Amino acid sequence: MGKQKLKTSVIRKDVNPVWNEDLTLSVSDPNLPIKLTVYDHDTFSMDDKMGDAEIDLKPFVEALRMKLDSLPSGTILTRIQPCRSNCLAEESCVIWNDGKVMQDMCLRLRNVECGEVEIQLGWIELPGSRVVPLYVAMILAYGSVKWWKIFTPDQCSGINRFVALFAVPLLSFHFIATNNPYEMNFRFIAADTLQKLIVLAVLAVWTNISKRGCLEWTITLFSLSSLPNTLVMGIPLLKGMYGDASGTLMVQIVVLQCIIWYTLMLFLFEYRGAKMLISQQFPDTAGSIVSIHVDSDVMSLDGRQILETEAEIKEDGKLHVTVRKSNASRSDIFSRRSMGFSSNTPRPSNLTNAEIYSLQSSRNPTPRGSSFNHTDFYSMMGGGRNSNFGANDVYGLTTSRGPTPRTSNFEEESVNNANKSRYYHGNNTHYPAPNPDMFSPTGSKPVGTNAAKKPNGQQEGAKDLHMFVWSSSASPVSDVFGGPDYGALDQSANAKDVKVSASPGKVEVQRENQEDYLERDGFSFGNRGEDRERNNHQGEKVGDNKAAKVMPPTSVMTRLILIMVWRKLIRNPNTYSSLIGLTWSLVSFRWHVEMPAIIAKSISILSDAGLGMAMFSLGLFMALQPRIIACGNWVAAFAMAVRFLTGPAVMAAASIAVGLRGVLLRIAIVQAALPQGIVPFVFAKEYNVHPDILSTGVIFGMLIALPITLVYYILLGL
Repeated sequence: MGKQKLKTSVIRKDVNPVWNEDLTLSVSDPNLPIKLTVYDHDTFSMDDKMGDAEIDLKPFVEALRMKLDSLPSGTILTRIQPCRSNCLAEESCVIWNDGKVMQDMCLRLRNVECGEVEIQLGWIELPGSRVVPLYVAMILAYGSVKWWKIFTPDQCSGINRFVALFAVPLLSFHFIATNNPYEMNFRFIAADTLQKLIVLAVLAVWTNISKRGCLEWTITLFSLSSLPNTLVMGIPLLKGMYGDASGTLMVQIVVLQCIIWYTLMLFLFEYRGAKMLISQQFPDTAGSIVSIHVDSDVMSLDGRQILETEAEIKEDGKLHVTVRKSNASRSDIFSRRSMGFSSNTPRPSNLTNAEIYSLQSSRNPTPRGSSFNHTDFYSMMGGGRNSNFGANDVYGLTTSRGPTPRTSNFEEESVNNANKSRYYHGNNTHYPAPNPDMFSPTGSKPVGTNAAKKPNGQQEGAKDLHMFVWSSSASPVSDVFGGPDYGALDQSANAKDVKVSASPGKVEVQRENQEDYLERDGFSFGNRGEDRERNNHQGEKVGDNKAAKVMPPTSVMTRLILIMVWRKLIRNPNTYSSLIGLTWSLVSFRWHVEMPAIIAKSISILSDAGLGMAMFSLGLFMALQPRIIACGNWVAAFAMAVRFLTGPAVMAAASIAVGLRGVLLRIAIVQAALPQGIVPFVFAKEYNVHPDILSTGVIFGMLIALPITLVYYILLGL
């Protein structure tokens, strides 16, 4: 064909030879015929020509361009009759068989007295041929930011906004709407579901019986082992390996991920947030709570909002709790201007009893003696006392590069509100939170509001207050695949752990880099052993059943979590695209309703662009990260082993258990070895649960995924 020449082996001493060999030609121009020539092999002279024939590829290529996803196996696409313009000896049919286009033909040899040759044509795509262009888009995006400086972070944010709100939801809708839900492979779905249930069961047992088990690692390991990037990577890659039928199977997996498994992830994250809120604000009375009402403007318990809880004993004599946004979050305290970005010199402050200098950027600290105690700090931040401390006074707290704030006339008033407590759970603000257990990696003892004081106003004993100060603005690429609610992603590499030791004599500020903590305790699964004993059991990590606190009744917690999950889902455009796509496919394939051509073409254009734009957005995200491996080499190696070894191994066991064999078994294993999914990473960043590990899984996993899946493809095909 053209300049390509292929040759079969020699069949000796046989007048009716059978070759049964596969020969592969690259088709660049379907108008060029394939020329076939048969020779008689001679040892000591040139081979004698015994006839030739030509194969016309045009009917076969035309059949390939048809939409074949919904056709049953064995469907005849085209019939070609023998005539003088072709070399057919009898009728030839182009057939759709097991997701592949095949054509059997019997050719009559020319330039010979008699002779016929039977051949079969099949169309294959080289593994990775559909994915390599996606990697080109990712590399172009990476170079546009990292090397050529074409896009600024704000421009990247706009691109990712388009991808999150339009491209990816329409891509998901297009795949789901064109998939026939009445012909789903339930055995394949059962294998995928069983794999995830096995992983969840093993992690649940580990959490309950192991000292190192915790909810955070359960969520992270479940994401790593069972939630691959099926939509962007799985569909094109598996189509190239096993044909269009495998793409249909991947769409079925995408439907389950969007509707069931991502919702389950949200449920686990919101359960974690609810448990942290209850255990921190009601450590002794949580079991008495009979209802928890959440104001409509509270969208999540993910820690991005500063919340307050109000407890009230009503006429029934039971405890009722209301969760609402803190008034502090609506004040100027948390405006960007008051974060200290544009102020290098603190203004005079009327805050006494503590000189908290340079929580973000002090280089020449000059601390003095102070009678600051946690009660004062908690009261002034939470609004629980009456004082003349205003929002503008935060200028004297966030940055101090010059003079030390002056002594002020702030008066101490011991005003305690028994029914209100402030829940400072925010990792995207630039102001420290007074709840230490919420943010310290190793945990610390909660600071109470009724701390005993000495007569001179000094606090009885020195205590440590742990808090996070995020020293960088939000990443502009955070809302990839996340919709408007998936806000800015903070740069984990810039997170600082600020330790303020408040004592009668001095105020010490110590910073510890969070990356160092992760390097040091990467495999400690929450640092729950010796470090906790050394800290005298200060604080407990969420999910620690060994020292579990009493929680509200199951019905109360379930209702709270369902409300929060619902509020998250209705703000995610992927939720609507999945549900509308599934509804349309049910109607379309049941009553054979066609979508209007203008709408179908519009969706098709945007969805086709969505696949490339999704990879382009990933490249932008990679370029804006300080490091590709953000969690340390050993933790990254562990995460990659879970992603590319444990996941496929569990999938293989689950598939064999439900009876998958042959091609379906190979498809199931290869799709389990795809890189880490994007949505679990967005959730992890949003809820601050090992975001560095999931970031490494997405970025580094994307780089090594193609060769790993090719290795699986080759080994499974042997």
